[in-house]
Amino acid sequence: MKPLNPREIVSELDRFVVGQDKAKRAVAIALRNRWRRQQVPEELRDEIAPKNIIMIGPTGVGKTEIARRLAKLAQSPFLKIEASKFTEVGYVGRDVESMIRDLTELAVKQVKDEESEQVQAKSYEIAEERILDLLLPPKPKQVQPLGRSDLQHVQQGHLSEQQASDEQISTRDKLRTMLRQGKMDEREVELEITQQNVPVVEIFSASGLEEMDVNLKDMFGNMFPKKTKKRKVKIPEAREIIAQEEAQKLIDMEKVTKMAVLRVEQSGIIFLDELDKVATRDQGHGPDVSREGVQRDLLPIVEGSTVTTKYGMVKTDHILFIASGAFYVSKPSDLIPELQGRFPIRVELSSLGKEDFVRILTEPQNALIKQYIALMDTEGVKLVFREEAIEKIAETATTVNEKTENIGARRLHTIMEKLLEEISFAASEMTEKTVSIDAAYVSGRLEDLILDEDLSRYIL
Repeated sequence: MKPLNPREIVSELDRFVVGQDKAKRAVAIALRNRWRRQQVPEELRDEIAPKNIIMIGPTGVGKTEIARRLAKLAQSPFLKIEASKFTEVGYVGRDVESMIRDLTELAVKQVKDEESEQVQAKSYEIAEERILDLLLPPKPKQVQPLGRSDLQHVQQGHLSEQQASDEQISTRDKLRTMLRQGKMDEREVELEITQQNVPVVEIFSASGLEEMDVNLKDMFGNMFPKKTKKRKVKIPEAREIIAQEEAQKLIDMEKVTKMAVLRVEQSGIIFLDELDKVATRDQGHGPDVSREGVQRDLLPIVEGSTVTTKYGMVKTDHILFIASGAFYVSKPSDLIPELQGRFPIRVELSSLGKEDFVRILTEPQNALIKQYIALMDTEGVKLVFREEAIEKIAETATTVNEKTENIGARRLHTIMEKLLEEISFAASEMTEKTVSIDAAYVSGRLEDLILDEDLSRYIL
């Protein structure tokens, strides 16, 4: 993939996320710095640490979406995790190192999928040959000693064997043609499928032992014999099953593991959500002590350390950490000083207003209105949204956010579902296949809910 410059990265993010230019610029620079780091001399390369980012802003303004789209753009292993899921070492809960193990698992799957695509053509060729063997088993070759009386018939016998072989090849080619044309898709074949019975092992543990259940399964997998089961399946399904089996044999797992670990170390992105929940303002007893403990456990991972995974040792020195939080009660300065120092870039995301909601409904590639039009189109119903209706929906979202909790753009999902509830329910039975959504329709469906604040709190 061609490395994008910061302006191109922001332009790509603009296709999915409305506004928040400061945050987009910050992550674009961080991504470009990764490419720059690869270009510097090797002796300096390891010294350049990523500049981790804290995004500060209310819920539903695009923090997670920016990080997710950035990772997809860079084809980087990406993990979103809530900081509040972790607990201090010694308490029951998730170990902070588990996020590195999870990220490595994701990277292994990502690389394995890429390798599977490369061997896909070869695996389907092998699958085709195996299906042809099932449809037309090759004749076993029988070698018998020749007597003196048989010698005079050798030439004649050889010719008849050659003729039979040619006929079988001709039949096989005909079957191959029919197979490729889909004329045999309804035919069933009997497959022998390998099954491996592994006992289920679950372990509830504190720190560092979450990997044990996986390792035990691997160990038991080698101890217990593999069982085979015969199944009758249609040819298209048989082709998929055999192709998957053959792809597994063609993939070099050692190479996959090596590439995955390298990808995690050099281009992994971890989105650490709800960081403000582990920040504490007052030092004292009670849960705050545990919160500070979580921060101290996070510190070595963010600073750079080596984590043991079942795929080997993974260094976290160059993983990019993007943290986020509303920071209503606490502030970034309430984090322990060492952790603050590992997040040098801080960007504030602005709350969304009516104009932003109008843009969110219409502009992005995955805009909500585009989604609902496509969904209803599957039932043959054509939705037409008037401009004044979109304005009214945006205005409603802004009003409800002001009166109740401000949940940002997520409010639009609730409002759109309520607005189109009747149409969604009756779409398959409707005779009138074009529905025009105007301001009057929006008011009729939502006005009572907006006026009644109690109802608004419960429904919108």
